[in-house]
Amino acid sequence: MPHDPSFTPTQLAARAAYLLRGNDLGTMTTAAPLLYPHMWSWDAAFVAIGLAPLSVERAVVELDTLLSAQWRNGMIPHIVFANGVDGYFPGPARWACSALSADAPRNRHTSGITQPPVHAIAVQRILDHARTRGRSTRAVAEAFLDRRWNDLVRWHRWLAECRDPDARGRVTLYHGWESGMDNSPRWDSAYANVIPGDVPEYQREDNKINTDATQRPSDLEYDRYLWLLEEMKAARYDDELLSKTVSFAVEDVFVSAILSVACQVLAEIGEDHKRPRSDVRDLYAWADRFRAGVVETTDERTGAAKDYDLRAEKWIVTETVAQFAPLLCGGLPHERERALLRLLEGPRFCGHPDLAYALIPSTSPVSRDFRPREYWRGPVWPVMTWLFSWCFARRGWAERSATLRREGLRQASDGTFAEYYEPFTGAPLGSMQQSWTAAAVLDWLG
Repeated sequence: MPHDPSFTPTQLAARAAYLLRGNDLGTMTTAAPLLYPHMWSWDAAFVAIGLAPLSVERAVVELDTLLSAQWRNGMIPHIVFANGVDGYFPGPARWACSALSADAPRNRHTSGITQPPVHAIAVQRILDHARTRGRSTRAVAEAFLDRRWNDLVRWHRWLAECRDPDARGRVTLYHGWESGMDNSPRWDSAYANVIPGDVPEYQREDNKINTDATQRPSDLEYDRYLWLLEEMKAARYDDELLSKTVSFAVEDVFVSAILSVACQVLAEIGEDHKRPRSDVRDLYAWADRFRAGVVETTDERTGAAKDYDLRAEKWIVTETVAQFAPLLCGGLPHERERALLRLLEGPRFCGHPDLAYALIPSTSPVSRDFRPREYWRGPVWPVMTWLFSWCFARRGWAERSATLRREGLRQASDGTFAEYYEPFTGAPLGSMQQSWTAAAVLDWLG
């Protein structure tokens, strides 16, 4: 059983704030100082959410730094590399983005792929906090919106047009890393069809930091990850070529649900702040399109959503957290939504009798793919808990939201701020001092 809480809420908030300050490089926050010493796209959004109750001004700087590395086509890259920092592979030289793509920024080193579009949620949280502060802080948030509105709309437009060219309402990914759920069972069958050619020699860094092999993807998985990178480089990161040539192409139902929510949130911000009507109209239309695309994937009986493998032309059915994508964006018929909530709260997920905390494991404990210690194959991720809790509150499910928040805080009360946690023992796993875990705690306590 998990131990009794070590820290009071006040102590926990102070520790979380201290951690974010310790991970602060000045204008960006490292995702985790040892394992992830750079800025990751969706991490940065969650970090901004955690920074907002401490300093709206510093939260704005975080998003400004990320958006300053936006590609000319609108893509926000999944990594913005910190200058002069080694210790992560693949680094900027392996991606070679600015050498290969005219769209890549010239003044920043980035990766050549993307990550889930949670950034509008961060903007909303920043504006929420700014409203409760003085005039100068509100002015900082307003100025950020003036400065970055077009960039945020371009980001959503790129996802809607370049990653859903046939308007099916689902975002296509060309690498499992783009999902944020790198080695989830969701991608097993699609990866099985990736046959690595001659992968240039490489030395992993992640398993030097975290030496427990049960927590990290295998070497064979890494060969496939890096082969896809070589295929993308051959296509010069060109959106049209990627869709034709990369061995991995999957419509991700979870990223699509996040995009639907993000478009809705950004459209509402646009209305509140009198942004161009055409932008707001486009954002609402994309929110509707991706919501419908998510609902289209769902099981008639259970409401569970699924991904689609474009290369194999088949649906991917797995028992992972991604099944619950429709609960984020809405749109399910009432009875189907109730069935999906029963699945979430029942013994296959949050209601499993052996769980340390009533939280959503990344893979169902009763699935044959379940590995309790291995990255996205079983552990509980605090950032997922935060996302579902926030979306549930937004959808008016106050009690469900509060339960996830309460259980999330109980799990985090050991003060390790781990990347993820073992679902049965509550043991902290992955990298410690993970910025987005501290950020989730700060938002819950803020």
